[in-house]
Amino acid sequence: MSEIIITRAGLPDRAFIRSVSERTWPSTYGHIISQEQIDFMLDWMYSDASLEKQMNTGCEFYIASKQNDYGDLDAVGFCSVSPEEGAHKLNKLYVLPAAQGTGAGKALLNKAIEVAKAAESSSLFLQVNKQNTAYTFYLKKGFIKELEFKFDIGNGFYMDD
Repeated sequence: MSEIIITRAGLPDRAFIRSVSERTWPSTYGHIISQEQIDFMLDWMYSDASLEKQMNTGCEFYIASKQNDYGDLDAVGFCSVSPEEGAHKLNKLYVLPAAQGTGAGKALLNKAIEVAKAAESSSLFLQVNKQNTAYTFYLKKGFIKELEFKFDIGNGFYMDD
């Protein structure tokens, strides 16, 4: 397994971040929510304007890359983390399907933990869809379930976390 390199993302990385989302969401959420809701949420969270706003209001994005057979780095996933009321929130963590199981997800999670610790946050928390298989990943990494909630995100769609 090659080393995973984590770098801070910026505005020029928005296309990559959206691309990872577009390539991971169908397999992650296709059995949970409709394609119409996936399209709505991708546009809501991953449009250039939305990503720029997130990056300019305290949300830090990080990209995981690993070395390919030619010695070049291939970006394979990303995460975002932001301060929220004395804690930090892991907002997003996605790894391309072909790179899952390579340690990229773990490296991104460790980066989010590092960011929270460096800021002396009281905790790192996240929201995850109850049916998302990543839920088990987070439990194995030491997260605990605090509560469940369902909230309206508009256009008749809900998040069930």
